[in-house]
Amino acid sequence: MKVFITLLALAVASASAYEEVIHNKDITKVNKIEGRITNGYPAYEGKAPYTVGLGFSGGWWCGGSIISNTWVLTAEHCTGSADSVTVYFGATWRTNAQYTHWVSRNDMINHNSADIALIRIPHVDFWHMVNKVELPSYNDRYNDYNGWWAVACGWGGTYDGSPLPDWLQCVDLQVIHNSECAQTYGGLIQDNIICVRTPDGKSTCGGDSGGPLVSHDGNKLIGVTNWVSAAGCQSGHPSGFQRVTYHLDWIRDHTGIAY
Repeated sequence: MKVFITLLALAVASASAYEEVIHNKDITKVNKIEGRITNGYPAYEGKAPYTVGLGFSGGWWCGGSIISNTWVLTAEHCTGSADSVTVYFGATWRTNAQYTHWVSRNDMINHNSADIALIRIPHVDFWHMVNKVELPSYNDRYNDYNGWWAVACGWGGTYDGSPLPDWLQCVDLQVIHNSECAQTYGGLIQDNIICVRTPDGKSTCGGDSGGPLVSHDGNKLIGVTNWVSAAGCQSGHPSGFQRVTYHLDWIRDHTGIAY
């Protein structure tokens, strides 16, 4: 089968004998977000206080997760070419944040070989609208989370081709084994990837890039939103995330955060 995947920020196709993907970021230089939380539900205020909006100087929108008072975790395809970013904290309504911080290129750390990145932020105090999400502990580094349920949240349209909603959307998704995901995407699925099923048109998509995938059990950040099938967010093909447990050493080395 020959398909495409969509990076949920910048539209990038990668050659494959199987399905290809596109990142969940907006299509380059056009006023359209390629992707969104589809067929999810509006989040109540304070549901996902660790979720931040990221408005980049290049004109694209992504999400991210607060992992400490001074760090946000997101996707490298969001930060890679950015000169600066405005971080929106506690913004259930997309641009109506509790407060914002502007961050320069110097405070972004891109992974050299994986679609994950860190943003150093000015110290933020935590309360019910703005709070961190914990990383998995080192005891869980070999947990594949197969069959676990998790919640993804972000801003974007609610169906393929829709306008962007202003209200934060969330969707509950079930993690699948990488061998099942590889049946669709082949060799793209390596140990650093975690995939979820997308039944009934429920999925992440563009504008959600870099956002959180948080386990129902334990409320741990297990994934960073990366891509969906270029066949569409509602195609029923699995969507992909960076597997946070795979990157625990990298995160610790740059931030000192470890459990």
